[in-house]
Parts: sequence; structure tokens; C-alpha cells
Amino acid sequence: MYHNEKEAGRSILRFLETEKSKPDGLKREDIFFTSKLASNVSYDATRQSIKESIRASGLGYIDLFLIHSPYGGKARRLECWRALEDAYADNEIRAAGVSNYGVKHLKELLATNPRVLPVVNQIEVHPFNTRSEITTFCQQNDIVVEAYAPLARAYRFRHPTIVSLSKKYSCTPAQLMVRWSLQHGYVPLPKSAKKDRIIANVEIDGFEIEPADMKVMDDLDEYLVTGETIFLKFHSFLQNQS
Repeated sequence: MYHNEKEAGRSILRFLETEKSKPDGLKREDIFFTSKLASNVSYDATRQSIKESIRASGLGYIDLFLIHSPYGGKARRLECWRALEDAYADNEIRAAGVSNYGVKHLKELLATNPRVLPVVNQIEVHPFNTRSEITTFCQQNDIVVEAYAPLARAYRFRHPTIVSLSKKYSCTPAQLMVRWSLQHGYVPLPKSAKKDRIIANVEIDGFEIEPADMKVMDDLDEYLVTGETIFLKFHSFLQNQS
């Protein structure tokens, strides 16, 4: 989806090469590599896309492959999922999931009694967009919620509640929001272009947000969709492909 499989794969292989000389060096199976389907076109296009992703990355297989969005209608969604099931059967992928799926789309998929169950739904989730209906449904059906934009793209770092709680727990606003996500049982996907922030974003084991404060953060929900502009551009792209 993001046209970086070749670069990501090359970096992973280069890293694994340096691990070979270590007694307990990491191997391919220690790396969890995820990629996505760009658009829901057809069964054949999806199978071809997966094969191309494997070829581009050079990693031999993909640990998790996601359908990027529910666009295209029910028939295409289910056809593309069938392609993921067959790719799983052929050991091209080790797990299958979806992204940006609502409860309706998840129920539609589960109603088909799929041969391969979706293990992940990757959606935007943070205290200012809790998506409680979707997250509750996912957790009730053993679907892991991967929270993208868990920092709300820093749009609310200066919010009085975030500032106050960050001081209380002696952490950064980013660490507070990552911790909130983890305590809800989500897999947050924070990102940064700065090394020190990447390191800081995972240093969140030294504190735990109290239940009352978790409730305070839950109540910040304002349905802030930080990726709306990007999502609309993507929708326009898909429309131009049809």
C-alpha cells in the first residue's frame, strides 16, 4: 500500500545478516512483517498483489496481510478475502486481517464462516476517537485492535487533560496516549521521524494509568478523525481506478 516493501525488506534482511554471527541472533521468524492490499479489485488481482509484495520484500512470506479498506462493495470484499484465505493455505501469508472495517463489514465477513478468521482490524483509535462500538465488537470476537494514529497526530498534546495527566504520571503526552491504548488491550502503532521520540514512545512500563483517569481519557472522545484528509484522497484514488 505504501510502496516501501522493497526498502523495508532490504533493511530487515541486512539486519538479519548481521545477526548470523551472534549465538542467539534473530532469524526471519523473529520478525513480524505486515503489508496491505492497496484496493479491492478482484480475486486474481489480490493474489497477484500478495505475490508481488513477497517478491518485493524478499522475505519469503508475509506474517500479516491486511485488506486496507472496505471499499468496493460486498462482493469485492468477500472475493478479496477468499484470495487471502488461499494465500494462507499456500503459506504465502501467516495471518490475515482487515483495516478500517466497521461492525457491519466485520459481521458480513464472519457470517460467511470464513476458512481463515480475521485476526486484526487496524483502525484509528485514541482518546479523542475511541470507536467503542467497533473496538468492543472486535474484542468480543477475538479480533485484535491495531490502533493507528494512537497519538492523534499530536493534535491534542496541549489539551488540558492530557497536559495535566502527563504531569501526574511524569510522562510525555505521547507516552500517556500509548499507555492508554495498551491498557485497553489494543496494539498501538505510534510513529515518528525522530529517533529519540521513537525510543521514548515505547518506554511506558514505568507507570500505569489509574482506572478513574482512564475513564477521564475515555470521555475525551470527540470523534476526531485525524486521517480524514488522507482517507478522502485514498477514496478519490480508488474512484479513479474504477
